[in-house]
Amino acid sequence: MRDEDERKVLEKELKRWEETTLRDALASHPERRKEFVTTSSRPVKRLYTPLDLAGKTDRERLGSPGEFPFTRGIHPTMYRGRLWTMRMFAGYGSAEDTNRRFKYLIAHGETGLSVAFDMPTLYGYDTDEHEAKGEFGTCGVAVSSLDDMKILFRGIEVGDVSTSMTINSPASVIWAMYLVMAEDRGVAWTKLRGTIQNDILKEYQAQKEWIYPPEPSMRLVVDTFEFGSRQVPGWNTISISGYHIREAGATAAQELAFTLANGMEYVRWGIDRGLKVDEFAPRLSFFFNAHNDLFEELAKYRAARRIWAREMRDTFGAKNPRSWLLRFHTQTAGVSLTAQQPEINIVRTTIQALAAVLGGTQSLHTNAYDEAYQVPNEKAARIALRTQQVLAHESGAANTVDPFGGSYFLEALTDELEEDAYRTFDRIGDLGGVIPAIRKGFFQQEIANSAYRYQREVEDKERTIVGVNDFVVDEQTEVEPLRVSEASFKAQVDRLRKLRRTRDAKKHTRALDRLRTACEGDDNTMPFILDAVRAKATLGEICDVMRGVFGVWEEPLLY
Repeated sequence: MRDEDERKVLEKELKRWEETTLRDALASHPERRKEFVTTSSRPVKRLYTPLDLAGKTDRERLGSPGEFPFTRGIHPTMYRGRLWTMRMFAGYGSAEDTNRRFKYLIAHGETGLSVAFDMPTLYGYDTDEHEAKGEFGTCGVAVSSLDDMKILFRGIEVGDVSTSMTINSPASVIWAMYLVMAEDRGVAWTKLRGTIQNDILKEYQAQKEWIYPPEPSMRLVVDTFEFGSRQVPGWNTISISGYHIREAGATAAQELAFTLANGMEYVRWGIDRGLKVDEFAPRLSFFFNAHNDLFEELAKYRAARRIWAREMRDTFGAKNPRSWLLRFHTQTAGVSLTAQQPEINIVRTTIQALAAVLGGTQSLHTNAYDEAYQVPNEKAARIALRTQQVLAHESGAANTVDPFGGSYFLEALTDELEEDAYRTFDRIGDLGGVIPAIRKGFFQQEIANSAYRYQREVEDKERTIVGVNDFVVDEQTEVEPLRVSEASFKAQVDRLRKLRRTRDAKKHTRALDRLRTACEGDDNTMPFILDAVRAKATLGEICDVMRGVFGVWEEPLLY
């Protein structure tokens, strides 16, 4: 009865305010527009009060940091105990070029490595193949062989640094190269820490960098779960990625729902393999976007933790509390960066990074201001890293846990996004699950519709993008170019030719034959991929074996 009485008091007070103070203010100063919305076009009310939080107790909604449902963070002290990992995405040209950039970033305070691969590598081709022509090193580093991987990490203590690798279809091959590289240096796999992205479902939905059809691709992913949980226990064998879904045009709600739906699909496949959920779930990690709308992004991260904890405990029966934790990396929104007045991107990135920090991220990449043009030059990359360091050491954002927790607006928005996610889960279930929904074009169409609506709002000036459709200037943009040299390309090709000429041909052939047989059967492929890498097989050769067995995926015509 006390709660009902309190609700009536709050309703009466709100009505009084609306009919007096607010009415008088609007009469003299009307609001700037009829409707205010988030970046995702979600309506934002004028005022949020405790009335917007009806239906859940604070214990259900919030809990305490480090305790179920982890809305307020996965660690009791969060950044008071340890700052997030500052992991700058880096890669261009040859392994030598990127190795120099890694060392530059480490010297300037980076605390974790993150590897960007070029397009041929992402699609499982060697640098000197016909399909790779013209794409060497332009959007990341070229890694075609174990030799490249060794050069990429030359002079870097891989047993002491955490390494993230953004690779999907050929993830198991690239990971094998990293493991053999460490093995050859005498570093035990149990000492290695890092992440392979390895999220093939979002490739079919958004990023489009697939090789094989969904089912064999999922088999390869689960192979890494099984192998990693037993052989490389400190490694995250997947980073379930909403980032690319958002970059393709999805809303925050879609990014949240699609990513968690994918995560639950991976868990189902792991369980179907016969793995115990607590055997592999603690090494599942996530990767989210940080866009411009501060509160919408904060709500997204908090809802994600709460949903994942509940589903892992109650739906999948995980008993280990570490299986309930949604650990995530964040990257600021590349799609928000503008070629016009690129220095403004520093401001955008700062706001986005602040959202990630206030939202409780475990690691963070901040985009550079020149990325609308190119892979960042050194100065731009350094400024992006310094942005994180200012947030960590000067802003005060890292001094307390979940500083906005309890905000009426934030908590109401968190609840809304959570409810949206469950409605989306139901829609996916009605379509038969994630893979049937991919085949029917559900995710692709939803993302395309959201991207179209957003772009239309920009072009109709219903949404202001500073420097693009308002506050424009007539000036010539000056960005210091970063170009891949012809010498880097030639050195890479020469290294590949030498590798093929000097390796043990019989050992190489036997290893690929055994891999082919494993792919045709149901053995875990990781040991056979590792043996092929040790026999000096290249990325393209290993992927060609799997192409021959699994086939190549062609997306159905959807529109």
